Amino acid sequence: MSACLFCKIVDRTIPATIVHEDEHALAFQDIHAQAPVHILVIPKQHVQSVQEAEDGGAALFGHLLQTCVKLAKRQGISESGYRIVTNVGPHAGQTVFHLHFHLLGGRPMSWPPG
Repeated sequence: MSACLFCKIVDRTIPATIVHEDEHALAFQDIHAQAPVHILVIPKQHVQSVQEAEDGGAALFGHLLQTCVKLAKRQGISESGYRIVTNVGPHAGQTVFHLHFHLLGGRPMSWPPG
């Protein structure tokens, strides 16, 4: 997807502060941070959202979530707690249509979130 913002970050045509990369995932600082720790964890392959993932989606989701857990430990928020969020569609607040998980922490979170 040549027009996708996150695909451009994956192929390095748009800069980002990358905090993790492996064969399947890329994680970088959110430029509009909503918490002291706000990292976006994305698949390197273009998938629009959890709703559009194919049958192999469970393995991809598991990998992305495990990446969030590893990053929470690295960021020092695993003991105090953190939130992992993904939005599906415009009414949920999805603005970039490339699957991504928000890892948020470093402050108390309120409920309900929206």
